[in-house]
Amino acid sequence: MNSGIISTALLPLALAIIMFGLGLSLKIRDFKRIFLYPKAIIIGSFTQLILLPVLGFTIAALLLKSSPELAIGLIILAMCPGGPTSNLLTHLANGDTALCISLTAISSIVKIFTIPIMVNIAIQHYMGVASEFHLDVLSSIFKIVTITLVPAAIGMLVKAWVPGFAQSAQKPVKIMSAVFLILVILAAIYQERGTIVQSMVLAGPAALLLNISGMLLGYYIPRFFNLPVAQQITISIETSIQNGTLAIAIASSPLMLGNATMAIPAVVYSLIMFITAGLFISLVNRRKAKLVTV
Repeated sequence: MNSGIISTALLPLALAIIMFGLGLSLKIRDFKRIFLYPKAIIIGSFTQLILLPVLGFTIAALLLKSSPELAIGLIILAMCPGGPTSNLLTHLANGDTALCISLTAISSIVKIFTIPIMVNIAIQHYMGVASEFHLDVLSSIFKIVTITLVPAAIGMLVKAWVPGFAQSAQKPVKIMSAVFLILVILAAIYQERGTIVQSMVLAGPAALLLNISGMLLGYYIPRFFNLPVAQQITISIETSIQNGTLAIAIASSPLMLGNATMAIPAVVYSLIMFITAGLFISLVNRRKAKLVTV
């Protein structure tokens, strides 16, 4: 498949389907929960929208300073928290699904504005102000809204107007989202096939460290503030599950940065996060089972 077609057609389509699927799980009341769970929302938003970018910049500086493009790619990834996958994983882990959906809804809006600003800061830091790579803030906000917020809003309208169809459509849309995520990952690997192994070896430890750090801090910070266990689990998953498709689109699409190398951290992370999330879910469910039997 031609790499141009992959970047200009497959990526936006994949992201639109994934965000439409997210919209099918959202209601207006999910945004109102900020007033019902202010403590959990504030802590969860802090770990997603502030802590993750700090971790991204720190880990990039420690492990990827010799590869500016991969460092920027990791920071882009850190700026793309949450997504439909986190809702499913929270459900499997018996977390607070309502809180998870609310945090995903909030981060989906906030990151539209934070991504262009923070990514430009990363580019200037690693490549200098004269770099050919740059995100025009207003244009980028418009593009991110178009490929994320608009499909999600359409999904919400479908859920509000045709709830029966929305309910029946959620499973096939989730399957399509998973298929498209796999295609996006394979396409990104194909685009960088000449240097993919070397790039993955460099980006792997950084991506794993970002994932594990987000998962642990996302669990223990809420615990420090005495949130219920279900909310600890939720915030941990929300902080460690990233929207890899959005990160890949921002990095490699000609409409954004058009640099396939910058997409590699998101590709690696998208593979890692399901493994670590599976282990985490298994661990918390075993722990709950032991508490029930005791």
